[in-house]
Amino acid sequence: MKTIAIAGKGGTGKSTVATMIIRWLSQQGAGSILAVDADSNVNLNQLLGVEINSTIGGIREEMKTLGNNLPSGMSKQQFLEYKIHCSLLETPQFDLIAMGRPEGPGCYCYANSLLRDVLATLSQNYDYVVIDNEAGMEHLSRRTTQKIDYLLIVSDPIIRGIQTSGKISRLIKELDTRVDQKFLILNRANNPLPDSVEKAIHQEKIPLLGIIPEDNQIMHRDQAGLPIWPILDNCQAFKALENLMTKLILFGGENKQ
Repeated sequence: MKTIAIAGKGGTGKSTVATMIIRWLSQQGAGSILAVDADSNVNLNQLLGVEINSTIGGIREEMKTLGNNLPSGMSKQQFLEYKIHCSLLETPQFDLIAMGRPEGPGCYCYANSLLRDVLATLSQNYDYVVIDNEAGMEHLSRRTTQKIDYLLIVSDPIIRGIQTSGKISRLIKELDTRVDQKFLILNRANNPLPDSVEKAIHQEKIPLLGIIPEDNQIMHRDQAGLPIWPILDNCQAFKALENLMTKLILFGGENKQ
C-alpha cells in the first residue's frame, strides 16, 4: 500500500491536483484506491463528481448526541465501525471518505483522532491512499497521517507560497510523521520560472517534481461549481500531471529525502 498526501497553503489547487492523481491512478490500473478528503471544508467529492451522505465529523456529532443510547446489542466500537462503513462511498474507480466539519462547537481533535484511526484500519484494504489535506499545517501538527510514502506540497509560483511549502517541509521533520519522500509541485505555473522563484525553491531545499500549467477548461468548470473528473483527459494540466506521476512512481525512489 502506498500513501500519497497533498499539502500546501490555501488556494493553490490541492484538491484539483488530488483529483487528477486519483484519475491517473485509476487509468493506470494501479489497483484499489482510497480517496480521503481530510479537509473540514469538504469539496473533493465535488471535483470528483460524486455525492457523499456522511462524514467523519458528522459521525463524531452523532456519537456525542447518542451518548450511551446505542442500538440494542451494539457496543460503542461496533456502532462506530458500522457508521464509518456507511460513510465510505464506493465507486468503480475509487472509494471516498471525508473528514467533514463537526456541526457543534469545540476542538476537532477527536474528529482528527478518529480519522487517523479510520485510515489505519481502512488503508490496509487498498493499494493506494490519496489524502487531500486541509490548507496550512494544523492537520500535520495533529499528526492526522502517521505514514506517508509521497508528500506532494502544492504551491502557486510565488515567493510566499514556496516559503510556506518550506515551512511545511520543515515541520514534517519535527513530528513523528514518517515521510519517505517530499516533492514540490508548482500549480498554475509556466516555464520559464522567474529567477526569484527558482532562487526561493533552491533556498527551501524541496525537490521540484514539476510544473502544472494554468488550464482554462479546469478553471471554468471550477468557477461554475462543476466536477472536473469528466473533462480531465482533454486538459493540458492533466497531461502535465501524467508526466509528473510517471516520474514520481517510476523514478521517485532514486530521490529519497
